[in-house]
Amino acid sequence: MSKLDRLDLKQLKVFQALMREENASKAASQLGLTQQAVSEHLKKLRDVFDDRLFVRKTNGFVPTPFAEELSVGVDKLLIDFNSLISTKTFIPHKAKGTFTISATDYAQQIVLPMLIAKLRVQAPNLKLIVQDFEIDKLHEQMESGKVNLAIAFPDYIPQSYRVIKLFEERHVCVTSTHSTISKTIPSLAEIAQYPTIIASPSRPNFKGSIDDWFAQFGLQRNIVVSAPCFSVVPMYLETTDSIAFLPLRAIKGLDVVTLELEQSPDSFDVIAAWHPRYHDDPLQKWVISLLDIES
Repeated sequence: MSKLDRLDLKQLKVFQALMREENASKAASQLGLTQQAVSEHLKKLRDVFDDRLFVRKTNGFVPTPFAEELSVGVDKLLIDFNSLISTKTFIPHKAKGTFTISATDYAQQIVLPMLIAKLRVQAPNLKLIVQDFEIDKLHEQMESGKVNLAIAFPDYIPQSYRVIKLFEERHVCVTSTHSTISKTIPSLAEIAQYPTIIASPSRPNFKGSIDDWFAQFGLQRNIVVSAPCFSVVPMYLETTDSIAFLPLRAIKGLDVVTLELEQSPDSFDVIAAWHPRYHDDPLQKWVISLLDIES
């Protein structure tokens, strides 16, 4: 009997669930099987592929290097099978399961509220997970199917991913309404010298996204506070005599003053991205269609 004859679709679904959960009990619960049945399927998979596939750890399994490589092909195969037998008409109201979005702090404030509102109305049975954007883990998370969609900035996304531009954004210089700086009309050189607060969510440090722009003028910013996210910066401005560069859409409704500059930083794109092998997935395509895209 050939290896193909010894393999069935249920075993591949068990493999996919184990890759996702790294825990036999959780995989069994997700598939509606007993833990013993999952173990039996795993035993057959190990025999077919002549590899352990998963190594036990304290609270579950760790996939072997061969299993991680195999998972790419298995995911694509199962998607192709689903596409083959599924109807071409996607009905949002009947959509079930979990959809995971990795989003920057900015995207969670500006992009996701409207998207979540649409999803709750049109697909009430679909569960949504929103997690903080982790640039160092993004590829692994999207390749393994743990993340379905990323909303971030182009520099953060691998070039091989499918991408759509949502809109353009630009940074503005702001300070607190009662700051002494709010009453000045500063030059760019003075702006560079003011105590500055930045948001550095991906890698905590004292380097901001527009440092290169200041460097074009031979200036280096006086960064004194590095915050983990955009949302806390206005609160820090409120208690310090300092400035910050924040995205224009993120300051609407905030009690801050915008400082007019003789030069303005270049605008930047906000994008949505996904792994290419999920491009034809009906749920994926539908969620993407709900994103507000400005021409």
